[in-house]
Amino acid sequence: MNRTAAAALALIAALAPVALAQQAGGSLSRPGTPVDAKSAPQSFSVLAKRLMPAVVNISTSQVVASRLPTFPEGSPAERFNDYFGRNDDGFQREGSLGSGFVISADGYIITNNHVIEKADTIEVIFSDGRTLDAKIVGRDRDGDIAVLKVSSKSPLPFVELADSDKAEVGDWVIAIGNPLGFGGSVSAGIISATGRDLNTGRSDNFIQTDAAINQGNSGGPLFNLNGQVIGVNTAIISQSGGSIGLGFSVPSNTVKRISQQLIKEGRVHRPWLGVNVQDADESLIKAYKAKGTSGTIITRITDDSPAAKAKLEVGDLILSIDGRSVAGVREMTRMLSEKPIGKPVTLSIVRDGRQRDVAVTLGELPEEKEAVTAAPTEAVGLSNDLGADMVALDDDVRRRFGVPRDMSGVAVTGVSTRGRAYGKLRRGDVIVEVNFQSVGAVSDVLKRLETAMQSPNQPILIRVKRRGDTGGWFDQFVSVEIKK
Repeated sequence: MNRTAAAALALIAALAPVALAQQAGGSLSRPGTPVDAKSAPQSFSVLAKRLMPAVVNISTSQVVASRLPTFPEGSPAERFNDYFGRNDDGFQREGSLGSGFVISADGYIITNNHVIEKADTIEVIFSDGRTLDAKIVGRDRDGDIAVLKVSSKSPLPFVELADSDKAEVGDWVIAIGNPLGFGGSVSAGIISATGRDLNTGRSDNFIQTDAAINQGNSGGPLFNLNGQVIGVNTAIISQSGGSIGLGFSVPSNTVKRISQQLIKEGRVHRPWLGVNVQDADESLIKAYKAKGTSGTIITRITDDSPAAKAKLEVGDLILSIDGRSVAGVREMTRMLSEKPIGKPVTLSIVRDGRQRDVAVTLGELPEEKEAVTAAPTEAVGLSNDLGADMVALDDDVRRRFGVPRDMSGVAVTGVSTRGRAYGKLRRGDVIVEVNFQSVGAVSDVLKRLETAMQSPNQPILIRVKRRGDTGGWFDQFVSVEIKK
């Protein structure tokens, strides 16, 4: 049987309603018992023994077309058909192994989607050797999470989820799972970091741990010393494929939010604003004449989206959401993912140098669309005497750079390595605004620059159109320091 590959990222789900946790004879977690998570215990044996019954091994199998011929009946090599897992129809059976944990007395179980995604059959193996067939209740391919259900004549032992917001760097944790098929393996370590972004999903917010996590631990629990699940083990970083002390778990609060949707409806509903944004650094914030050091700038608005209905505009600088500062694209994505669909949120934005609040009612993310997409990160900007050659958009320039007829502005034909625009503007960029004012000729740009020189401590803000790798055009904003 093939071993499951090292886990991909997940927004992992799943806790059954709180009422299930109150059923008698099931819960192995004791949230009311105070434990000093910062002091190393003499042994983890008592905790591991108590929690082991709720941690399960996941075994799956699927029938796939064989890439090798089936040896004919009566052939001397016929016996090798079974060895390679093939049958007379030229198919063979493949499988994978993973981990999971029970979160309700009536048999709800959490694991990764990639462990069971293509499975024809799923078996859940308990620490006492008992094996139960499982069915899929719901799975989220985007988040790489699945909720399974098994039927048992008696209530099952289960574990509860902790409040991951209270987890701190340095807290002790233990991982229990099925690494490389060695079921019931326990490893211990500490929380190495929180809020890790692996750039693999819309709202990465991983707990990093040095507790050993290997292939086969996917979907298994990371426990605090109270015996509560603080995270779901889902990814490792390793050059060898084995643990080097860089394991990542999805926080239990993310698990709580997503899980109930899978259990109740079999799918996840995600909030949707309908914008593309780019990070705004301190220089851009200054160019907007705003306070603070971070935010995001809207570079695209989807038609008929919540953002469009709220009359947000390309170029709006978003500083906060419901009073909470926006640190960047990733932070904004995480913040929006926690907001309810159909209820308004308040965005504090800066437009035309003035700060204002805009109420936006979030919609539901269509499955084929992105929630908040980061625009390409390479910035663009404007310079004049120290670097950018600019021309009007005539027919020849439009043909040369593929500029659409309905686009107006000034084309950049070259950038000097000694100029202020070096590393910001590119050949083929179209400058459309300078300090929030439209430009249609090179003289317009020069006038804006001359005006900006009157306030040498205030950066100049430029909006450009840039052609992407796929041929489409997108907006990008940059700031350039102007000095006499």
